[in-house]
Amino acid sequence: MPIPRRTSVKPQGRILYLTEDADALKRQLGGEKLETRPDPETLIDNISTDEITPGWVCYYYDETLARYSLVGLRGGHIERDALKSGGFSVIVSGRSKGCGSSRETAPYSEREAGIQVVVARNIEKIYGQNCQNIGLLTTTDFSILDRIEAGEEIPIGEFTKGLDPISRDVVEYGGLFNYNKARLAGEVSPPAVDTPKRPMTLAEKIIARHVIVDAKTDTIGVDAVKPGDSLFVRTDVRFSHEYVTPMAESLFVAGIGADTPVKDPGSVFAFRDHLTFLDRVMSKKHVEMGLKEQATKLKVVQQGWAERNGVKLFGEVERNGQTVGSEAICHNKVIEELAMPGDVVLGTDSHTCMAGSLGAFAFGVGSTDMANAWFTKDVRVAVPQSVRFELTGKLRPGVTAKDVMLYLLSQPFWRSGDGIGKVLEFAGDGVRGMELDERSTLTNMAVEAGGFTGIIEADEVVVDYLVKQRGLDAETVRSRIVAADPDAEYAHRFEIDLSSIEPMVATPGDPRNGVPLKNLEEKNGGEVKIDIAYGGSCTGGKKADMDMYHAVLKAALDRGDKLADGVQLYIQFGSQIIRDYAIEQGYVDTFEKMGVQLVDPSCGACIKAGPGVSQTPDEVTVSAINRNFPGRSGPGQVYLASPLVVAASALAGKIVAPRAEA
Repeated sequence: MPIPRRTSVKPQGRILYLTEDADALKRQLGGEKLETRPDPETLIDNISTDEITPGWVCYYYDETLARYSLVGLRGGHIERDALKSGGFSVIVSGRSKGCGSSRETAPYSEREAGIQVVVARNIEKIYGQNCQNIGLLTTTDFSILDRIEAGEEIPIGEFTKGLDPISRDVVEYGGLFNYNKARLAGEVSPPAVDTPKRPMTLAEKIIARHVIVDAKTDTIGVDAVKPGDSLFVRTDVRFSHEYVTPMAESLFVAGIGADTPVKDPGSVFAFRDHLTFLDRVMSKKHVEMGLKEQATKLKVVQQGWAERNGVKLFGEVERNGQTVGSEAICHNKVIEELAMPGDVVLGTDSHTCMAGSLGAFAFGVGSTDMANAWFTKDVRVAVPQSVRFELTGKLRPGVTAKDVMLYLLSQPFWRSGDGIGKVLEFAGDGVRGMELDERSTLTNMAVEAGGFTGIIEADEVVVDYLVKQRGLDAETVRSRIVAADPDAEYAHRFEIDLSSIEPMVATPGDPRNGVPLKNLEEKNGGEVKIDIAYGGSCTGGKKADMDMYHAVLKAALDRGDKLADGVQLYIQFGSQIIRDYAIEQGYVDTFEKMGVQLVDPSCGACIKAGPGVSQTPDEVTVSAINRNFPGRSGPGQVYLASPLVVAASALAGKIVAPRAEA
């Protein structure tokens, strides 16, 4: 029997406007219909997936998620069961709905709470694709609200405008699994890729080499692709972590079958890296809710899945008979051990794009896409447009790649949402003058702009790293390097003189809130005193970051300075390899003498799951992590800054730039 396509939808419930007017929001949740529709400018912008399903909510991976949908929304006005019990079928917000993490729990919770349609001024790329995969409709056309209120039957075509052919079919079939069932039954086929040979960007060239031409004969590769081409690509690396693996397995079993094997398990990897230290910071309230056991279940389920499927699990590390942390944060280990130039890397984490520093096309997906990729080794892609950043000149002393990204993210192009879904290709002498770790900061934070991914052409810096780190043959590595064509077409080109950039800080709420550090006190109305300084995460826990923390702290130690009274400084390593490096360099000795609290590898405080989180709303943190959406690292206020600024601020007790001698 053919799998049916959806032709229309008729939402039956109420419309919820997520407005900045707290009273109007509460009245809607209380059952009242607003007399006047809120002005779009008053709708809440940048609602992150962390707000839709805060970290602790993600310990669940079933319909229980519906009870907690949007409980993390700023202001704390949406309580447990509020969305589910409110009879809502449509939810409306402002710009950049679904920014941040790739967690599919966010749209899944909305769908299970009864939401059928999401309306926003623009939809973030990964969140939007996750919605498509589970049958949740999205649109940026606010005129549809009048038709919904009138009880009109809305043609499904209203929700597929502008979508690539595969995404359109996925929406019409009600989700990715139904689409693939229809595809396997011969009822639908992806369009042939027949783009004639043309100059291509770096991302386009890698995609073209990985296009599935014929899945039955395993024919791969085409002459060219162009933005908008709809296709499937063969992946080289697929990975997930304990936050997501259980949900992906559950979807895999339901959609494909419990006895179906994972395809090519040797290229699939699992990580126990997100919740390693959760027990150190979990609140009494959450313990009483049974969340400690629920979180432990994620670890157990992932371990069982990996063992049954022959998948390598990067797990916990024991030292002196005690578990001390993870082997590595997934993104750091992907660079250290797994990805290669020219690869397609797929991960269930938005910061998968960090591997773009190796010249790989790496991007994050949700649980459904990963479950499907376990079965097919493929993933659907609508070829994205690329934006080229030509970086010239040299960074001033005291300025880092983190400052570069905070500066770029603060520009109107990104703040407006125009960069959503685009590849950030970094090039130029300024990039080539950076070490690999600093390049990785650029690619890691590409997703903070709503970008598809970040990527940098591999060069001798990458070759040298892979030869030394993995013992690879240099010529073998060079043979895998992919370069953009000189006359490739880009959606936008920006030229940035690195010497013009100064130390930056992103104020609380969004990594796009960047301001020059010298202007921070003026913007804040005075100095920004801190309680916590945190150096860690995939972004801030690399070898180069350790170099920076040490440069500041060693100079302070030599001067006889100490950490500011009342300030806690945490430094967390991105991998055990990075920890060993810090020991060998003598950094750990300096850190310990300065009273730093050292933490073994794990995502930790970056996702409110380890030492370094705030405990109260009035605590202030300066952090080297990649994003500071509300509630992500605790209830306090989080400022983003470079490793140099983090260390210097811990000494000063307020956010400051490091002294020149550091």
